[in-house]
Amino acid sequence: MQPSSDSIKLLQITDTHLFAADEGSLLSVRTADSFTAVVQEVLHRQAPFDYILATGDISQDHSAESYQRFAEGIAPLEKDCFWLPGNHDYKPNMSSVLPSPQIKSLEHQLLGADWQLILLDSQVVGVPHGRLSDQQLSLLEEKLAEYPDRHTLVLLHHHPRLVGSAWLDQHTLKDADAFWQIVERFENVKGILCGHVHQDMNVLYNGIRVMATPSTCVQFKPNSDDFALDVQSPGWRELELHRNGEISTQVCRLADGLFQPDFSSNGY
Repeated sequence: MQPSSDSIKLLQITDTHLFAADEGSLLSVRTADSFTAVVQEVLHRQAPFDYILATGDISQDHSAESYQRFAEGIAPLEKDCFWLPGNHDYKPNMSSVLPSPQIKSLEHQLLGADWQLILLDSQVVGVPHGRLSDQQLSLLEEKLAEYPDRHTLVLLHHHPRLVGSAWLDQHTLKDADAFWQIVERFENVKGILCGHVHQDMNVLYNGIRVMATPSTCVQFKPNSDDFALDVQSPGWRELELHRNGEISTQVCRLADGLFQPDFSSNGY
């Protein structure tokens, strides 16, 4: 497909799991280093994008300093960043870096003449699974109804479709039926984008593209019933939203063999 000059290009960075300390590590991967390497590779590739999407688990230790590290880390990318919380995030400290000239904490954003973003908060404090409150479900329904002529990309942290790994699918979006009942009433939802699963997912469900994206640190092995880590390197996703409602997308990764975790770990 030839890209339209009026398309919207997005960069998704997710599950950075940053710490206050430079040496902070998750399963033996120093997350600040892997995050920096991803940003530097994005800059090196010079692929154009209009906005950054950060779909949760920005911090691992809940610290205000970890969110400041994220803000400083994405500064070289220059474009506005829309973020939302994951299960590991601590919203009061997320807010500590706001207002920010680059980071936006929004529920809704119009993109160009043809698209909108709806950003949902699926965090349930203290547990790894997600839910959408009545307020969040109402937000989704209201914005889909308010802008029926705009193609829509919905963002949330937790995966609303199972990925086929039993241990991860315990921590999915609970009560996802309520989410899908709203989405399926509207024809303008074209894509759903999440983080959380630390792996690539790109499936069509009732004509809607459902995507999850590799972490900038450790990767979870696909189709594994028990906790298992993958040998693939940290990554990110690039998306292009076309005027006709189609979505072009690809996952990109650092070079093979970089930032390998401790494969003997049985959880985190």
